[in-house]
Amino acid sequence: MKVTREIKTAILVIASILLFIWGYSFLKGKDLFTNYKVLYAEYDNVEDLSSSAPVTLNGLPIGKVNKITINEVTGKLMVELQLKTDFPISKTSSAALYSPSLIGGKQIKILPNLADKDPAEDGQVLQSAVELGLTESLGGKVAPLEQKLSAMLVNIDKLVVGLNNTLDTQTQQNLKRTIAELSQTMEQFHKASGTLNTILDTNKGQINGVVTNFNKMSNNFSKISDSLNKADLGKTVRNLNQTLAKVDALMNNLNSGKGTAGKILNDDALYNNLAKTSKELELLLQDVRLYPTRYVNVSLFGKKNKPYVAPAENANSTDKK
Repeated sequence: MKVTREIKTAILVIASILLFIWGYSFLKGKDLFTNYKVLYAEYDNVEDLSSSAPVTLNGLPIGKVNKITINEVTGKLMVELQLKTDFPISKTSSAALYSPSLIGGKQIKILPNLADKDPAEDGQVLQSAVELGLTESLGGKVAPLEQKLSAMLVNIDKLVVGLNNTLDTQTQQNLKRTIAELSQTMEQFHKASGTLNTILDTNKGQINGVVTNFNKMSNNFSKISDSLNKADLGKTVRNLNQTLAKVDALMNNLNSGKGTAGKILNDDALYNNLAKTSKELELLLQDVRLYPTRYVNVSLFGKKNKPYVAPAENANSTDKK
């Protein structure tokens, strides 16, 4: 069979068209001979996310972002994910939008739910999530820090104004005078320290003698302590306690009127008899002093004795009775 020129031309045109379609798809990152799974994720904002951004799974690229469309009803952005992987992605998996670096654009990573064994179907909308990148995190932290820094600058400004108001000319002069006096005081202290060092150097021998005497006294005290320890102070204290107990018992007997001494101390009749005897003895001595001839009679001529006359005090006491 002879192939005509028209058939050759048609085959060449068809091959050129197919080659053009394949090259165009290849430049767009689409392989005509590979089966893709298409999933979707919806976001409020996809800033810095390009149409050809990679889609990763645990850092491994498994696809790309095919296109981004806007929902005219909700205003949200629908991102079409073109995935080429045999890894089972479940229905409850999520697609997170994140920034892998500071200078690069954003990407999407699949967060699989390994506990769910039900695979996602082609065209399903996955749960969406947004992870803050380093720039967003720093931006969120810089704003409160900026507010605190502004407040601190205001306080510093107030502090400086207060110091300027406080440190007027008179206060500055007083402060300078105080610093000068403090310098003089430190100089005098330095001189006193030098004098003290001189005194210590001069009397080093005496100080050493005092320390030596103190050491001797400490040794003597140690010997006295050893002697007291060997003297059996416990036995002495026990004997003293026994003696004090006996004295206490004796005092109790005296107070209670037991024994001769107790009766003497506590018997009122004995006291009254002694007082009466003392009084009568006093009267007798007074009568002997006033009228000694009544008791001692020396007569050479046989003179009669005078009759006895009771003393005045005795007579008065007799009349009262």
